Amino acid sequence: MNRREALKNVAILLGTTISASTTTILFESFTLPENEKNAVAFTDEQKKILTEMAEIIMPTTKSSPGAKAAGVGKFIPMMVNDCYPAKQQQRFAKGLSEFEERAKAEFGKNFLALNNTERTKMLVDLRLGAIAQKESKDAATADISYFFTITRDLTILGYFASEVGCTQARAYLPIPGRYDGNVPLKPGQKSWAT
Repeated sequence: MNRREALKNVAILLGTTISASTTTILFESFTLPENEKNAVAFTDEQKKILTEMAEIIMPTTKSSPGAKAAGVGKFIPMMVNDCYPAKQQQRFAKGLSEFEERAKAEFGKNFLALNNTERTKMLVDLRLGAIAQKESKDAATADISYFFTITRDLTILGYFASEVGCTQARAYLPIPGRYDGNVPLKPGQKSWAT
């Protein structure tokens, strides 16, 4: 099974948790042409921003590690570059730049310099903005809303497709029972459904 097929399966399990646009990208039957891949070069700082955003979306809890431990910060740019067409990669990058500018305008410092409360406030505001943009179709906030939606979707997808998400955030049973084709039945016992 290749990576795209595995991610499709995780997307099916997550149902409507991820947006239709992300689901569409994962379910496209074509392979992205090589000239469409890597249309955007993410800086190390941008990758750190994505890592910190992912950790706020899927934080570490008492019962399981968060998105940072699952490596979601590396997963997001890889998925954007490998699976999204060049125009959508550029739109994502534009939204990321707008996000960085918003942090500086709102708090006077870049996102990585913000404390956890300020970071969380930014993401809550972005979430509310994405909901409002979806309802109003406001073109002025379209790129940053798109960026947030894709970041959120890929965080959820990457987390639950990771070893951490599969084995520590969910109940994990490596072998869900054994197959025994010759089980003796007791008198009056119903046979097993196949």
